[in-house]
Amino acid sequence: MKELLERLEDRFTVTESDVERDNLAFITLPSKEVVQAATHLRDIEGFGHLVMISAVDYIERGIFQLTYILHNYDKHSDIGVRTEIDRRNPVMDSIHHLWAAARVYQQELREMFGIDFPGSPRVDEPMILEGWDNIPPMRKDFDTKKYAEETYFPREGRVTYDPARAMEEKNYPLEARVKKRIQKLLREGKDED
Repeated sequence: MKELLERLEDRFTVTESDVERDNLAFITLPSKEVVQAATHLRDIEGFGHLVMISAVDYIERGIFQLTYILHNYDKHSDIGVRTEIDRRNPVMDSIHHLWAAARVYQQELREMFGIDFPGSPRVDEPMILEGWDNIPPMRKDFDTKKYAEETYFPREGRVTYDPARAMEEKNYPLEARVKKRIQKLLREGKDED
């Protein structure tokens, strides 16, 4: 893996590289170099299989991080090619011409995050969210609770739990009871002051 990373660093503008295991590494590149790097990895380095494309929404930094995972069957190794794109104008070059499966991943990322891949076949067609007219649901600024309250009518017996509190009560019931008791004592003490 180290030799591969050295070759990639000589050829591309690698801003970061990480070796996770002997058979797994990640590189970070400017978005303009991703298609060229993917082509090189497929045609020269033997990474012939596109495993997946994923996205992470870093709303606080105003970016999406895209990660392309490629597999080399001969060497039983994987490489992740990461890049960052602007969240306000999320556009990325398509790699559908390299792997047919990329079209589906790109269509999903378009629908779930709003990332556009111009030229990718059927990228604008609904895949899962037919008739959706809200912001993409995987973005961090999508308010799931608000959407559910506006979309689904209340049903008798439906209860909403704070996820952190519910998990604490389920996994650590004794600690949760002690914590509730302490909070109650503190509240009672404040009322007397």
